[in-house]
Amino acid sequence: MNNTLSEEQITAILEGKRVIAPPKEILEARDAIKTYEQHLLSAHQGLMAGLVDDAGHYRNGNVGVMSGDVVVHMAPPAKRVKKLMVDLLTWLKDTDQNPLLSSSIFHYEFEFIHPFADGNGRMGRLWQTLILSQWNPLLAQLPVESMVHAHQSEYYQAINLSTKNTDSAPFIEFMLNVVLETIESAGKSVTPQVERLIKALYQADKPLNRSDLQTRLSLKDRESFRERYLKPALQAGFIEMTIPDKPNSRLQQYCLTEHGRKLAETVT
Repeated sequence: MNNTLSEEQITAILEGKRVIAPPKEILEARDAIKTYEQHLLSAHQGLMAGLVDDAGHYRNGNVGVMSGDVVVHMAPPAKRVKKLMVDLLTWLKDTDQNPLLSSSIFHYEFEFIHPFADGNGRMGRLWQTLILSQWNPLLAQLPVESMVHAHQSEYYQAINLSTKNTDSAPFIEFMLNVVLETIESAGKSVTPQVERLIKALYQADKPLNRSDLQTRLSLKDRESFRERYLKPALQAGFIEMTIPDKPNSRLQQYCLTEHGRKLAETVT
């Protein structure tokens, strides 16, 4: 949007105040705000309906990102969220950065703003997938959720380091390395262990928890199952978690992705 309105004027439009400027530019700004918000809020509504009371709405209160009992990041005040998100989405629309970079920058900035009371991690990862898939449809299958789960501690370390340095470079570097690793692993042959796991889920035709999967595979060693079966299958995008925002939940289950189902049909 090649618009000459200042930040103060955009803020005034967001607040419903009168702005003295060319009518065309005011209309452009209002239309952009409306379009961006509709897409983003509708996506949050679809993802979080039934899970939180304010699905599809920006947060009304201030939030901090916790690591145990420690606050590792205080998100911007709630009153600034709408303006910050419009700025971020407008930047995304106008940037000429390669989508591998712009999607990672957006992902980090989204997590920094933390626009919703809950579901921010899931939304940020979803939006990165959407940006990449619009650039290259083959990347629609890129399992960003599973990639992050397989490198969860490094993911949060990269976010924290970028925030500490006020520079998104550490997070961008992390995401690019994980994307490369995932693409390379997808090109390798599937291990017998991952193939067995995929078969078990395909035959069950429903999500299963870790205990059920180990029982079906006659495996007793939890650590071996996680490292040789579960983690590689998640990382390659063959399976996904039913509760991705809470990977350690006692209610966590696993199911086949479309990619995993197609593979299962060729090996069963």
